[in-house]
Amino acid sequence: MKIALAQQNYHIGNFQENVTKIISAIRQAQDEGADLVVFPELSVCGYPPLDLLDQKSFIDKCIRAVESIAPVCKDIAAIVGGPAYNDDPAGKSLFNSAFFLYQGKVMDQVNKSLLPTYDVFDEYRYFEPNRQFKVIPFRGMKIGITICEDIWDNQPSPNAMGRTRLYTLSPMEELSRLHPDMVINISASPFSTSHEQVKKKILNDHAKKYCVPIVYINQVGAHTELIFDGASMVVNSSGEIVRELAWFKEDFHVIDMGEVDRMDAIAFSEKETTEKIYEALILGIHDFFAKQGFSKAVLGLSGGIDSSVVAALAVEALGQDNVTGLLLPSQFTSQQSIDDAVELAENLGIDYHILRIDNLFEQYKKLLHPLFNNMPEDVTEENIQARIRGNLLMAYANKFGSILLNTSNKSEAAVGYGTLYGDLAGGLSVLGDVYKTQVYDLARYINRSQTIIPENVLIKPPSAELRPNQKDSDSLPEYSVLDPILCRYIEQFKTPDDIIEEGFEEDTVMQVIRMVNRNEYKRYQTPPILRISSKAFGPGRKMPLVAYF
Repeated sequence: MKIALAQQNYHIGNFQENVTKIISAIRQAQDEGADLVVFPELSVCGYPPLDLLDQKSFIDKCIRAVESIAPVCKDIAAIVGGPAYNDDPAGKSLFNSAFFLYQGKVMDQVNKSLLPTYDVFDEYRYFEPNRQFKVIPFRGMKIGITICEDIWDNQPSPNAMGRTRLYTLSPMEELSRLHPDMVINISASPFSTSHEQVKKKILNDHAKKYCVPIVYINQVGAHTELIFDGASMVVNSSGEIVRELAWFKEDFHVIDMGEVDRMDAIAFSEKETTEKIYEALILGIHDFFAKQGFSKAVLGLSGGIDSSVVAALAVEALGQDNVTGLLLPSQFTSQQSIDDAVELAENLGIDYHILRIDNLFEQYKKLLHPLFNNMPEDVTEENIQARIRGNLLMAYANKFGSILLNTSNKSEAAVGYGTLYGDLAGGLSVLGDVYKTQVYDLARYINRSQTIIPENVLIKPPSAELRPNQKDSDSLPEYSVLDPILCRYIEQFKTPDDIIEEGFEEDTVMQVIRMVNRNEYKRYQTPPILRISSKAFGPGRKMPLVAYF
């Protein structure tokens, strides 16, 4: 049996575009002699549709989309994903389903069993879990169908509380009793820097344990915070990868399943972490703009590392003609920073404008002077500068129909090193899940073949330049110390005692954790953050704003 893997990028709720794309792939698969073509999870509507699933009109359109695809599947079968109504009056009203289309109609339906409800996932909010397992006979083969999380049954709890298995049910175990000849897993599994190694191990373990080849088809593209890497693959019954599709872009491949166990294993595409982050962020920016009908971005260019990296990523994602930089120096901005920002803009070939904010800053202080009553200047005046810049950047974005790209990084977001309505403003946070040390890695990667980001930007001490001779290290531990502490606390769920036992200074650890905990209010008001780690700020990290802990 020949199976076509259609790794596609969908637009949530754009049924016409999604259906057209699916039908085109079915016809291509038929032209290439495939018996069956498989598509990712919730392919007709895109994943994740979130509370659109609460709207009956949305579900009805999903069902009509599936029905409109079925007539194309006369001599070829297809597996597409979409929501389906639960006819049982008890339980949730929907299933997350895979539809088996053949002979011009919906021949069968398989529902998802394991519904992830952790981190960015909230599927039990909408769906009823499946508890009835079956295989689908097709052209002399018995096909088992699983949906994304259904193969992640043997994973530990993601919150590091010692649970060795998150689920008590194993769909693969249930299917194995029905002796499938192959298992197809349709997925919408988002990217993180540690994800693909875990995914590879899961597929390897299941294929070997149950002695069955697995076809894994994953969504590609970005939806708000979530970035889907694609990287679909076929694993033989020995757990070896015999085919792998492209990362971070659409792809299509036909494979003869009768030959899978005789094929040579291929090396898994082990991209360097920095390269993966780079490609993921470019896709995240591109789709955030394209799927909303925007093409132009604006950002503040400070001459620092963060804005330099965001500008370079934006140019790669959107094109140099669609990116504009605003340099907004004050009396505290060094000439070197201005020169670095200008050099960066010219290296990238983008438009830039220099607007000094000195006069505006003085006008603010003059206006507020009677209220402040000769009180000494402090962080208030520093924040005024950041907010002036935020206002100017937003004014430009409004006037020219652009989206303002936020340039704050994860280290700053974690400890609250930023100004609400100032440098935290924007429509999209590009680096909000990238630690400062990783930002430097990205800069070096961007410069791998030619100097785009000026060398001086990489070697000078980072500074907000909101007061004379200011450096980040005046307020924060060195990033080489700060970032490992943050990673252990936020992503690895380690306690302060755990972190201290690893050799970090107790006072520093406690200072960092206090800063993280007391700055939740700032993170509540930041733009959507492109997720590249296992625990990003945003919908996957739900913390109370008003709490005592």
